[in-house]
Amino acid sequence: MITQENPAASTTRTAGSSRHGAPAPVRSESQRVAAELDRLIGPAAAGDDRAVTDIVRIVQPLVRRYCAARLGSGGNLQVTADDVAQEICLATVQAIPRYRDQGKSFLAFVYGISANKVADVFRRPAQQATYPVPDFPDRPSTLPGPEEMALAAEQRHATFELMQILAPAHREVLVMRLMLGWTAAQTAEAIGTSPGVVRVMQHRALNKLRARLEQAELLPECA
Repeated sequence: MITQENPAASTTRTAGSSRHGAPAPVRSESQRVAAELDRLIGPAAAGDDRAVTDIVRIVQPLVRRYCAARLGSGGNLQVTADDVAQEICLATVQAIPRYRDQGKSFLAFVYGISANKVADVFRRPAQQATYPVPDFPDRPSTLPGPEEMALAAEQRHATFELMQILAPAHREVLVMRLMLGWTAAQTAEAIGTSPGVVRVMQHRALNKLRARLEQAELLPECA
């Protein structure tokens, strides 16, 4: 006689254990995101518009946080984190038909695009945009003034220049680990490596930055 399996029991076993009763590995949020993107990229590259839409929906908040960490809360006088995130999403959509699996997750591919777009922002010439207003405001503005904006821009530029001594992969590790607050596992999933390698890269990058800063402090004394 054929008996029907209890759906609830089946669901419980699938969610909490493997076929042989062993506990299923618990995946981090970044691993789930990467797996979902890897599932969608095939149909998207084949022309499935819904899959493309789902990819943009998933990556937009991720790259928005990444851009905010790289550009700072004030962003640029003319370019904001939202602007750059939109550019990244557009570049991602344009790249989908040409995407080929090279052994890394699609999430790592998206962060590669993000790193290039943010670097482009820092390479753009600084230009002050002016916007005419009909009247003086009734209340004082709480927004940063010209001096604060200039100091923030100078700090961003100095940080950018300092980070240029690092290899691109090391820069990305520091941004994800220190600015975004990601774990080594999340960072490893994003750039397509292992948590152990991420920790080594972070250690070496920080040591290199520390050595450069110490050297810069000694230069005035030697001059």
